[in-house]
Amino acid sequence: MALVRHRRQLNLRLPLPEPSGRLPPFPAPFPSAASSSSSSATPPAISPSDLETLHVLGHGNGGTVYKVRHRGTSDIHALKVVRCSGSDASARRGARREVEALRRAASSPNVVRCHGSFEEPCGDIAILLEYMDLGTLELVLRNYGPFGEPDLADVARQVLNGLDQLHSRKIIHRDIKPSNLLVNSKMEVKIADFGASKIMCRTLEACDSYVGTCAYMSPERFDPDSNGGSYNGYAGDVWGLGLTLLELYLGYFPFLDPGQRPNWASLACAICLGEMPSLPEQASGEFRSFVECCLQKESGKRWTVLQLLTHPFVCKDPISGA
Repeated sequence: MALVRHRRQLNLRLPLPEPSGRLPPFPAPFPSAASSSSSSATPPAISPSDLETLHVLGHGNGGTVYKVRHRGTSDIHALKVVRCSGSDASARRGARREVEALRRAASSPNVVRCHGSFEEPCGDIAILLEYMDLGTLELVLRNYGPFGEPDLADVARQVLNGLDQLHSRKIIHRDIKPSNLLVNSKMEVKIADFGASKIMCRTLEACDSYVGTCAYMSPERFDPDSNGGSYNGYAGDVWGLGLTLLELYLGYFPFLDPGQRPNWASLACAICLGEMPSLPEQASGEFRSFVECCLQKESGKRWTVLQLLTHPFVCKDPISGA
């Protein structure tokens, strides 16, 4: 396996679930992605003075996300502030790329909606987003425990529909993981955080490997030299989805023992050289097959998003399971 250079650019952050008592079951079953709807009306222009900050929702490598209220409408939103003041040109480019990706995917019901963006006097870029009241799937996992297969099938179906919309617009996300998938009280799942995304200009355009979260990178991203310094970003998104579903099912990150803290070497060896994590005996054949289709070591053998949308695991009737 070739040595990956510039390791310091990799994000090793892997939030491990903390022990907690189980909360009551989800308030509602996950709906079919087709039942979601999104308004196509153009939102009015906004400014910082229109927004009242309520509290911080979370911090990430890209900045801070706040829960805010629009003073005029009283609508609740999420405001992502990307710190790019001074000479941080890369952060500014990433924020603008994120806004453009969200604009292109505005019609997708399974991509978080962007209501607008503006640049603050200090140079930071703020992105006003749809507020998802249950937070991330990482948080849902921590609070409610591992997911059952019916809920996982609905999560997979909705994320696949979102990825289908993105990939059809030549957008690759490059950081699919539980903390970048948001859920609301209607159990709608939406793809968020496009800070690592890339808009492809050509079908066979090269895609660099040193972005995203190291723990959720596909094997070929750890070994870029064997791929001419690039990789298939569409297949990388599929790997991230498969790994996410496996983590939601098991309740912990699949390539490490429960409670084990990640480091670059252990992740690289486990993902590139290790066997696919085993599933408990009670896992259905359809779920096993779906995960295997996503987590093929060779990117060319992974199923595409369109193929996965026809897989029996996500084609079951969500009510009857048949």
